[in-house]
Amino acid sequence: MLERSFIIPEKLVTHFHLRPGDRVGDFGAGTGNFVTVLSRVVGPTGRVYACEIQRNLVETLAARIRQEHLTNVEVIWSDIEADGGTKLESGALDAAILINTLFQSDDRPAALREINRTLRVGGKLLLVDWSESWGGVGPQPSNVLSSDEARAIAETAGFTFEREFESGGHHYGLSFRKH
Repeated sequence: MLERSFIIPEKLVTHFHLRPGDRVGDFGAGTGNFVTVLSRVVGPTGRVYACEIQRNLVETLAARIRQEHLTNVEVIWSDIEADGGTKLESGALDAAILINTLFQSDDRPAALREINRTLRVGGKLLLVDWSESWGGVGPQPSNVLSSDEARAIAETAGFTFEREFESGGHHYGLSFRKH
């Protein structure tokens, strides 16, 4: 159980129900906390697209992927708030993960619309974000996005809510399908 802990990628990914061969987009990949475990889960026939807007993080992440020999991971400089800004083809993904990123977005609806564009019909969005501002870690209290607010934005962007999942003591996890 993840209760009161912070996000542990190996535990959290078990709630994503990914399969070998899946094509997954990690939107807001940062330094790549999830790339190794995602690479392992989708296996050699799958693909992970690590999408990040900060160029210095793209370079750090690309170096990490080379060092770990993650041949099924591709790093993409992208802007999820722009139409076509991820550079991924429409319908290319089976799953998209958005972890600790939505609260930072200036245009949340645009970000979720772009992610929706990259998913195939029936593809899933796995959204994890801060449920609180905790001890100086995470977002400022005014930037915390409630799970209800996140759900409403996702539904407006064309997703159907499926379930909540355990994401740690300071986060919520929501699963959606593209319809």
